[in-house]
Amino acid sequence: MQFSDYTKEFGTNLKIAFPIMLGQLGHILVALADNLMVGQLGAAQLAAVSLGNSLVFIALSIGIGFSFAITPLVAEADGQGNIEKGRLHFHHGVIMCAVNGVLLFVTLLIAKPVLYMLDQPPEVVALAIPYLEIVALSMIPLMIFQAFKQFADGLSQTKYAMYATILANIVNVLFNYVLIYGIWIFPRLEVEGAAWGTLISRFFMLGLLIFMLSRKRKFKSYFFWDGASHIRLSEFKTLIKLGFPTALQMLFEVGVFTAAIFLSGILGTNAQAANQIALNLASMTFMIAVGLGVTGTIRVGNQKGKRDYPNLRRIAFSIFILCFLIEAVFAVGFIVLKDWLPPFYIDNPEVIFMAAQLLVVAALFQLSDGVQVTILGALRGLQDVNIPTVICFIAYWVIGFPVMWYFGKEAQMGVQGIWVGLLVGLTASATMLYFRFNYLSKKLISGV
Repeated sequence: MQFSDYTKEFGTNLKIAFPIMLGQLGHILVALADNLMVGQLGAAQLAAVSLGNSLVFIALSIGIGFSFAITPLVAEADGQGNIEKGRLHFHHGVIMCAVNGVLLFVTLLIAKPVLYMLDQPPEVVALAIPYLEIVALSMIPLMIFQAFKQFADGLSQTKYAMYATILANIVNVLFNYVLIYGIWIFPRLEVEGAAWGTLISRFFMLGLLIFMLSRKRKFKSYFFWDGASHIRLSEFKTLIKLGFPTALQMLFEVGVFTAAIFLSGILGTNAQAANQIALNLASMTFMIAVGLGVTGTIRVGNQKGKRDYPNLRRIAFSIFILCFLIEAVFAVGFIVLKDWLPPFYIDNPEVIFMAAQLLVVAALFQLSDGVQVTILGALRGLQDVNIPTVICFIAYWVIGFPVMWYFGKEAQMGVQGIWVGLLVGLTASATMLYFRFNYLSKKLISGV
């Protein structure tokens, strides 16, 4: 097969992925707005947002992982032209995500004491607790939003969630500004103000997405409700069968990045602040890969529904190649701009120096991280989730974490050693997942 057979799919891939990229980037921009505005208050405040979000991101990974089950099921039904089947997946997905949102909110409140047990600076923990309490409530609207988003993504209608996310970011920045610094009639809440801005913006985002989807003809037949008899236990089982392993995949990855936050916190407030800056920048470029990963789920799911396996493999590889090329550009950018980007966050020479060092390592793992998330997306489109979950656990926690723990000690490489461990884990994940997809796609084509 010629290289042009892959590159000719780039346009279609980007058309689907671009709104997802912007939408996912919007979620990161919420954290970016918090970091930039709170960073002006000092290193302890910035570290507090990082610490509070560490638990939120774990909960978020679980909830989003479950919601990801909706997309391949809807995409496969769409490929088969089966609206009724897609409608069942959508409705049950909304119920599942709403319940998850409530459970995650309660879990975060119960988990607050954990922050005191992580050997973090006391002043940072004191600021992080009230921030966590407020942001925890935003899990409910965010999870319901995810259900509607993943449903629309499954129909390749990715722009509506993007619109809602972008407008919600404007709302977030506005309320951040007035509540963090106490502008006009609003009280000066500092770190808590950032949390309130996030909460308000997520309720706004959910309401706007529901409003847009319910008014479009494309979605009318999916919004029809049959009554209580419409609920089927088998649908929930199908969603959980796909969603639970996917949630574990995300938990394993987010968990190892959260471990990086905790390990850097042990090294001190400055190391934790530097880690947060580098992590926030890397997360923004990672959202590009996430967009292509969801595109892989959608397009592979469509081809699976059509039973067109040769094109399924070709399209999937076109997404892998496109992501690698894009992430390579970001890698070069991180190396070139490593001394220019951190000062946007904070005016602390030691934090800036450490963050610049981390960006060099981040530049390298951009490639592995991008490849592994797109392959995971393609495997999700095949509804293959169990073996990839085992692969993720081995890569991040059996291979990557021990490297983080050993080289992340102050006597070794410090905070830079933590990121070397992340690089090793992500590279192991990308390699093993590639072999898994290569095996499965060849097996489908041969009909064995």
